[in-house]
This record gives sequence, structure tokens and C-alpha cells, in this order.
Amino acid sequence: MTTESISARFESSDNWPTPDLVAGLIESQFAAVAAVQAATAALAQATDAAAARLEAGGRLIYMGAGTSGRIAVQDAVELRPTFNWPAERSLALMAGGDGALIAAREGAEDDEGEAVQVLDAAGCGPQDVVIGVAASGRTPFTVAGVRHARGLGALTVGMFNNPGAVLGAVCDIPVLIDTGAEFLAGSTRLKAGTAQKVALNAFSTGVMIRLGLVFRGQMVAMRPTNAKLRDRAAEMVARLSGHDAAAGQVALDRAGGSIAIATLMLAQGLDAAAAQAAVRAAGGNLARALGPRA
Repeated sequence: MTTESISARFESSDNWPTPDLVAGLIESQFAAVAAVQAATAALAQATDAAAARLEAGGRLIYMGAGTSGRIAVQDAVELRPTFNWPAERSLALMAGGDGALIAAREGAEDDEGEAVQVLDAAGCGPQDVVIGVAASGRTPFTVAGVRHARGLGALTVGMFNNPGAVLGAVCDIPVLIDTGAEFLAGSTRLKAGTAQKVALNAFSTGVMIRLGLVFRGQMVAMRPTNAKLRDRAAEMVARLSGHDAAAGQVALDRAGGSIAIATLMLAQGLDAAAAQAAVRAAGGNLARALGPRA
């Protein structure tokens, strides 16, 4: 596996002066982003396919172990505050359970039976999207989970960092992020982990955009749950509706904190109930609710 190989460039790094050591560690991260860029076509395919399933009411189910699992969990958790994505429609299935998030349980990655059990307990089916993340591409928990989910009819996406990995063969859409040798041989918390984070950012954000939860580059589905976010939401409503911040805040209050409803109220002169009905009819898609001129 390339992630386990020794990098000739960094083999003597333990003898480098500290400034060179830190610079080398940073340098190695640039290759991570380049590797993700090479996977653009696969990520785009996964984004469109996932959005179609979710549009029909499906869920995002992330699976992983160790570092890869923790990165996947972070992506799943952050969908709610950023896009107001329902918690019940974003599951993070970590090898070893939730406890493995803060205390390493490396042996848990070998438990294929656990992967099948947690998917069955979650009621995984054809409406769902299962994303398996594994740097090696051969982690038994992740591979078994993706294989099982595919058998249940779910759309399966595999993200991995080693060419020819079995994960790519058992999923519908393989996303190879070929990061090569690590600064520290086998330490995939470094370059491979960075690449996984970038790839998941691109995938999940792209999916949310395709679902209409972003409008004119802004997070219009965000819930303003603190003072900073309330100010940001009011400014967003004002900017999108062509009114001032004070009017944006009033509309936001009347809309129960919904940026989309408040924007529609001001932009089209609707009351809160009518705007809410229009947003609901548009499936939460503000651009669709505003109509062709949006």
C-alpha cells in the first residue's frame, strides 16, 4: 500500500532542524489537495447521485474506523448547524461505537459483523446513501458495511487512498484519492486524512447546494442559534431581499428564525404563513420558491 511506504523525501526528517521539519510537514499537505483535485470527476458523480437519493427522502450514512471514521463523523455532524440538515437523516456509524471517537479502539476496525449489525439496526435501504471512508481501502468494518449496504440497494460511495483497494470494487462509486507515501510511513492522520477532509467537504457541500440549501453562495438553511448567527442571518435576509438589516431582523423574528421564509416575506410581500407554505411547496429550496427571476 502506498500509504505504508517510506517517503525518500522525508526519510531523514527526524534529523532536520525544527523549522525545516515543520516546513516539510506543511509541504506534504499540499499534495493532499492535489490528490483530491484529481478525483473531481468521481466526486461530481457521487454528488449528483447522492442528491437524487436525498431529494427523494433518503439519508446520508457515513461509515469508517479510526482516523477515517472520525473525519467522516465530523462531516456528518456539521451538516446540521451549516445546512439545518435533520439529525435523523445524517448517521455516523463508527467502528467500535461512539466511544471510539475519543479513545482509539483500533481492533474494532476488523469487526465485519458489527458493520452489518449497525446498518440493519439503522434500517438501511434503497433510499439511503452510504459513504465508506478508509485510507487503506481494505478496512474490514468499512468494506463489509459498504458491501452490505449495496446489497440492500443503497447508493454506496467509497473514499480511499490506495490504488486497487477492495473498497473501490465493492461500492457503486469509487473515489480514489491517491495521496501516496506519508511524511511518517503509515500515519494516515496526515496527508490521507487531510485529503479525506477536503473530499468530504466538497462532496457534502456540493450535495447540499444541489438540494437548494444554498442560495447565491449563502447558507440560507442555517439556523441562527446564537447572537453571531442571528446577526449574520438578518444581514443575509436584508441582502437577498433588497431591504435594510432592521427589516431583515423583523422579518426573521416573524419567520421563526427561518432565513428562507423571512427572505420570501420581504421579497414578495407575503405574510409568514404564506411564505412558509411557499417554501414548503418548494421543498425548502429558496431559489425555487422565489421563482425564475431569483
